[in-house]
Amino acid sequence: MSGLDWPGLMRAGIRGQGLRPAEFWALTPAELMLMLGGAGGASGMSRAGLEALARRFPDETEEQA
Repeated sequence: MSGLDWPGLMRAGIRGQGLRPAEFWALTPAELMLMLGGAGGASGMSRAGLEALARRFPDETEEQA
C-alpha cells in the first residue's frame, strides 16, 4: 500500500480543481502535484534564456527567408 492520501488527492483534484474522474486518473502523480501547487520543478525560463534559445534554434534559416 502506498503512502499517498488518495481520498484527499481525489477531493483536491476532482472537487478542488474541477477535474472529471477520468482526467484525474489520467494524470501522473507529478502532474497532479504541479496542478495543486506542490513543490518541485525548476523556475520559469528567464528572458535572457529564451533569447539564447531562440538564437540557437531560429524559426527560419537564412535559406528560408
